[in-house]
Amino acid sequence: MIAYNVITIRAARKRSPRPTMARFRLELGPVPLHHQVYLDLVSALDSNEWRPGDRLPAERELAGRYGCSLITVRRALSELAREQRIERTRGRGTFVLHPRLDLNFGGNRGFADEMLTRGLDPATRLIAARPESAGEAVAAALDLELGSPTLYLERLRLAGGEPLLLEQVHLPAERFPGLLASDLEHGSLYDLLTARYGTRIVRAREALEPVLLHAREARLLDQRPRAPALLIEGTAFGADGAPVEFARSYVRGDRTRYYVERVVVRASWDADPATAEAGAAAPALQRSSHRSRDSSPTNATTTPTPTTTASTG
Repeated sequence: MIAYNVITIRAARKRSPRPTMARFRLELGPVPLHHQVYLDLVSALDSNEWRPGDRLPAERELAGRYGCSLITVRRALSELAREQRIERTRGRGTFVLHPRLDLNFGGNRGFADEMLTRGLDPATRLIAARPESAGEAVAAALDLELGSPTLYLERLRLAGGEPLLLEQVHLPAERFPGLLASDLEHGSLYDLLTARYGTRIVRAREALEPVLLHAREARLLDQRPRAPALLIEGTAFGADGAPVEFARSYVRGDRTRYYVERVVVRASWDADPATAEAGAAAPALQRSSHRSRDSSPTNATTTPTPTTTASTG
C-alpha cells in the first residue's frame, strides 16, 4: 500500500506541467509595461491573430504570455475597451469587436470608393422603391407643393457583407421620370442622375443627430432596438441651385466614427500678412454627399456627435 502511494505521487509529479514561458519580453524603461502589452495586443488584432467575434485568452493566460501581473494585463485591456476594440463581459470573457471606420465628414468620396480604399467590398441592397406624395418635411426641403409626386428610395449599404448605413431618399418625380425602372442596386445613383437626366449634384447641406434606432431600422442594420446610431439628414442641390434630393441616413454607431478637419482663422491674425497668406493657401473643406446615393456616400462615427450642419461651397 505504501509503495503504491509512492508510485502514484511520483507519476503525478512527472505529469505536472512546466511553467509557461513568456512569449513577449517586456522591457523596463520610459514606456509603461501596460502600454507595451497594449501595443502588442493592438498588433495582434491588426494582424488578425484574433478576429472580430473571437474571444481573447483569459487574463491569467495573457499574463503568462507577457510575463507580467494581472493588473498590468487589465490596464492594457481597459485601453482597448475604451477604444472599442474589445468588449469585456462579466462571466463570458473578452471578445474582439470590429474596428470602427474613421470617416472624414468633409470628404467628397462616395460610399463605394471609400470602402474600396479600406479593402472592403461595397454592396447595395434595394429595400424599397415607390412613388409617394410629398409630406411637409419633404415638400419644404425640395421646394415643392404639399402632396406633389416624389420618388422614394430606401437602400441598405453594406461593406464586407455587413450593413453599415440605411439611406432613405426622396426625389422630385417630375425631374426624374422612369427612375424607378432603373437598376438602383449597382453603380452610383448620382452618376445615374447625371448621365440620364443631366442633373449633377454639386453641393449638399447636412445635419447630424444622435438617435436610438427603432425596431425596423435596427433589424435592417443588424442591431438591437434602441441601439445608438447617427442620423444624417440633408438636402442635395444641382448645378442650377435647385434642391433635387432630400435624404435621411442611419449610420451604425458601433462601426463608424466621423471626424472633421477645418481651417483655423482668428480675427486678430488679419493684421499679419504672412498669417493671412498661409490661411488663404490652406485647402478649403468641401462637403461630401455622405450618403451613398451618388454611388455611395460615406464617411461614417460611428460615435454619435452633437448636431452640426455642414455645407459645401
